[in-house]
Amino acid sequence: MATFNRVARKVLQKSPNDVVLLSAVRSPINRSFKGGYKDAHPEDILMPVMQAAVQRAKIEPKDVNDAMIGNVLAELGFAKTGRMALNHAGFPNSTTFHTVNRQCSSSLQAITHVSHAIMVGQIDVGLAGGVESMSRNYGSRGVPTDVSPTLLGSTVKDARDCLMPMGITSENVAKRYNVDRKSQDEYAVRSHARASQAQKDGRFDWEIVPVKVPRMDEASGQLTGYEVTIDDGIRHGLTFEKVSTLKPVFGEDGKSTAGNSSQISDGASSTILARRSWAEERGLKPLGRFIGTQISGCAPDEMGIGPIYAIPALLRYTGTDLKDIDIIELNEAFASQTLACIRSLGLDEDKVNPNGGAIALGHPTGATGARQTATLFAELLRQDKELGIVSMCASTGQGVASLFVRES
Repeated sequence: MATFNRVARKVLQKSPNDVVLLSAVRSPINRSFKGGYKDAHPEDILMPVMQAAVQRAKIEPKDVNDAMIGNVLAELGFAKTGRMALNHAGFPNSTTFHTVNRQCSSSLQAITHVSHAIMVGQIDVGLAGGVESMSRNYGSRGVPTDVSPTLLGSTVKDARDCLMPMGITSENVAKRYNVDRKSQDEYAVRSHARASQAQKDGRFDWEIVPVKVPRMDEASGQLTGYEVTIDDGIRHGLTFEKVSTLKPVFGEDGKSTAGNSSQISDGASSTILARRSWAEERGLKPLGRFIGTQISGCAPDEMGIGPIYAIPALLRYTGTDLKDIDIIELNEAFASQTLACIRSLGLDEDKVNPNGGAIALGHPTGATGARQTATLFAELLRQDKELGIVSMCASTGQGVASLFVRES
């Protein structure tokens, strides 16, 4: 166990009003357009994950007062189909439903919103998670086309830059923070190597829920049931020589490639959060607890550096020091911004994504934050550590970071 400074010890003190996690699970993450979910809808992926979150928490669906799901791309913000999925999955009408879209941090924002509702006494138990089928919804929905001419012709650069392709922001970060192509490719190889070893060792088994979804049978042309059990984006035995041959995507002199950027993926995630007193009355043992979240803004044209501001803000807010943190799940949107964040913050690379990140596992945008939370708790348990941070950048120039404490 870590040795904490006097201020940091406060986050370890328990209270009946703590927000505790009773479960944190995710689906396997699969490549969009060709992976196991290529013919599925987002609700197909989400429903079994929500059900598993309840089962692992050892509660009933009716115990969940409110559910909040992060989603970025689905039609109508996943509001109607999400509620349909909740009811179809066995939750009663008394369990209310809503969605949130803070881009790549959407499901971490869902965890934060539900936690805040518990903190102020609005609810006792909530489900927070996310889902994304980029196979079904990626493309034009990723960038708005019906935009006010006032904004399109804005003289405010930061306003115009909110529509900048994410790959261009990656190139901006690489240039401004001196992250060369070699470093990016080396980082990508390391992410895959770590994820490969983690998968072989069964480290993801604790957090993954097998998901059965519809899939088109090529022989019959009919939809049949198909079970997805593992992450399929990991490249076992990937070498620097292989990654370094890939061509830049955003300009001939660019550094971001398909190999050193997060994969376009499908997946879902769910957590069950509750007031500690509610859990203790029922003899439930928490995995850990939510401490707090901080959100910081940065320039839209270098959105990837958001964690550089969000993580220090979180440490100040919670009274902790970087040396107190055992594991950091830092979303790998691009190797460029991940390395810029690691270097600028002086992070211990052994503590950052010890089981790989989105470059190897994939990045189903709406689901990633709660996926990282599940991965964080699995690793804290494996290493017998206590404090962990989940952080990521988000489109339009935002950084989000949350602190969690493991208890069991």
